[in-house]
Amino acid sequence: MSTSASLTERRGIPAASFVEDVQTYLSQLNLDVNSALAFLQERLQQYRVVEMKLLAQQRDLQAKIPDIEKCLDVVATLQSKKGTGEELIADFEVSEGIYSRACIEEAESVCLWLGANVMLDYSCEEATVLLEKNLENAKASLEVLMADLQFLRDQVTITQVTVARVYNWDVHQRRLRQAVATPSES
Repeated sequence: MSTSASLTERRGIPAASFVEDVQTYLSQLNLDVNSALAFLQERLQQYRVVEMKLLAQQRDLQAKIPDIEKCLDVVATLQSKKGTGEELIADFEVSEGIYSRACIEEAESVCLWLGANVMLDYSCEEATVLLEKNLENAKASLEVLMADLQFLRDQVTITQVTVARVYNWDVHQRRLRQAVATPSES
């Protein structure tokens, strides 16, 4: 079993090995063809499960980033209106699909949802710092997640190629055994 990549895993995702010599691969793992194919199919299934989890995390982050940016914009708007005496008219969602209009005169602080039904009151400056940090962390997490997905797709491809190589090797071996058992008449 020969490996071109020195990586054995990435963040818990096992690396697949490219198999150059199927017979050596089978003998090193002490497997027959059917067991090797079953092992590889199980590994592909594990990769699919991990991919589904990563894709769900990606969707969550891709939805979270615009929300954070929108919150930053709102805080910046509130800060820009501060001290001008100018009112800010805003529509806010009370419940799903139900909105109310509010008149905001002076905003010294904002309330931010932290999750788990927790909301905290922050000064506009503190809220900006927190939201910028959250935005930076979300973008960094998304980058790591994208790299994980690419690594995973590479492992799926390598494993699929290995399945094909093991299967084709087995077909070739059967044909050789059949040719030896029944020599063709010339």
